[in-house]
Amino acid sequence: MRRLLRILKITRVIAQYRLDTFLEHNAMPLSVRLLLWLLPWRYLIRADKPEAERLRLALEELGPVFIKFGQMLSTRRDLLPDDIAEELTRLQDRVPPFDGPQAQKIIEQALQQPVDQLFLNFHVEPLASASVAQVHRATLHDGREVVVKVIRPGIAKTIRKDVALLYSLAQLVELLWSEGRRLRPVEVVAEYEQTIFDELDLRKEAANGSQLRRNFEGSDILYVPEIYWDYTRANVLVMERIHGIPVADVKQLQAQNTDMRKLAERGVEIFFTQVFRDSFFHADMHPGNIFVSRDNPSEPQYIAVDFGIIGSLSLEDQSYLARNFLAFFRRDYRQVAQLHVDSGWVPADTNVDAFETAIRSVCEPIFEKPLKDISFGQVLLGLFQTARRFNMEVQPQLVLLQKTLLNVEGLGRQLYPELDLWQTGKPYLENWMKERMGPKAVYRSIKQQAPDWLEKAPHLPQLVYDALNQLRRLDDSRLRERRAHAGARYESDLKRRGSRYLGALLILLALASGNEELKQLLDNISAGGWMLAGLGVYLLVKR
Repeated sequence: MRRLLRILKITRVIAQYRLDTFLEHNAMPLSVRLLLWLLPWRYLIRADKPEAERLRLALEELGPVFIKFGQMLSTRRDLLPDDIAEELTRLQDRVPPFDGPQAQKIIEQALQQPVDQLFLNFHVEPLASASVAQVHRATLHDGREVVVKVIRPGIAKTIRKDVALLYSLAQLVELLWSEGRRLRPVEVVAEYEQTIFDELDLRKEAANGSQLRRNFEGSDILYVPEIYWDYTRANVLVMERIHGIPVADVKQLQAQNTDMRKLAERGVEIFFTQVFRDSFFHADMHPGNIFVSRDNPSEPQYIAVDFGIIGSLSLEDQSYLARNFLAFFRRDYRQVAQLHVDSGWVPADTNVDAFETAIRSVCEPIFEKPLKDISFGQVLLGLFQTARRFNMEVQPQLVLLQKTLLNVEGLGRQLYPELDLWQTGKPYLENWMKERMGPKAVYRSIKQQAPDWLEKAPHLPQLVYDALNQLRRLDDSRLRERRAHAGARYESDLKRRGSRYLGALLILLALASGNEELKQLLDNISAGGWMLAGLGVYLLVKR
């Protein structure tokens, strides 16, 4: 019954915001277009707003699951038209908090103690509310201030139902629309499903936060709050409470004389450090999750919260990405194009010259400009359009990185529009490449692997002996196989020749039977002679 009601609500929202107009394309089969023309609401409700805006409003009304999906979809500029992607970036979590006493009950059930035993004090009123969880203030018995994050009750069941409906819609789009296959809606829903269900397990978020905290232990550019594992479960997370200034509150930052240039430059440094040094980066760096410490405005320090979405790259992707960035900074578009081919991001038969020219036309206009005059969104959009033209495959491992880069752009534009991203990032990447590829890197690699080599050294003679024995047995086996094959072939050849000889003898005998002189001669051969002749034929064939 609930599923039916949910489907009816989705149908009402589709009608209210006229989402059927998204299917009004000549690429649709005629039968589908006829069906759309018969929809009754087409003649009762006017589509008086742009398609992108209507889609955003519909997702907002459908609730947290669809809002989250729209937020994730907004990062897929490789798949969406630019107007829709831009509109979806405006989606915010507009979800009212659930009942405070209900949250308290969830905490007590998860930790199996009353809140007054768990905490010195606990605020029933939520501090903040989001799509899948809300946050409450509390104080531990030793006086440390914490925040308690609680998963919304019943949200997992709602998400499963809504994701199932999203799969159905995605399959319909793929089936009915010729562009549907290129957009790969089913894969997009699968990616979203993985992301949102990871966010439902707060132990994963806690583990991400702990790792990020270790990576920046003692750092003066980024602080990560402490996770209290004794109070953390799948649906409850307790974390150190921070008191910082929201990074989007520029007026308050300027009021305390924050060094805005250094703050912006440190944001870039944090991005490159997480991506290239650690290959473990905060992939949800929107302004609501980033704060600035009040302690030292002249040496500003970022504070990060909400670690539900974390990205990582393989060593190969790190290397290709770093070399791509450096090639961009040096305007070596040929190298950029060749790297895309070498990495397999574009087909091997791609025309590198044409690809180089296309990349140059997108990137050349942005150099030697301050950040205020550059839109990375537009640059990425141009690169995605170029990639589509050259059949570039979507790299799932880079999607979160693209999203993070867009967030970094937004932060930098707000904090210090004069920031020269190229001059800030280029030295860091050059140093990283030297450390990765230079003699020191080789020495570190040898030093790191030396214990394993020493451990295996006593076994090397036996391993060499076994390997040589195996090779010898393999050679003997191959020799026997060749001999057997040669013998069989020789025997087969002899049999064929013997058969030919016998056949020739029989033909001679047949001819001789028609000649009187030869017939008399054959009649005069004794039985012993015939036996000797038969033995000769046998030996001939045998040989």
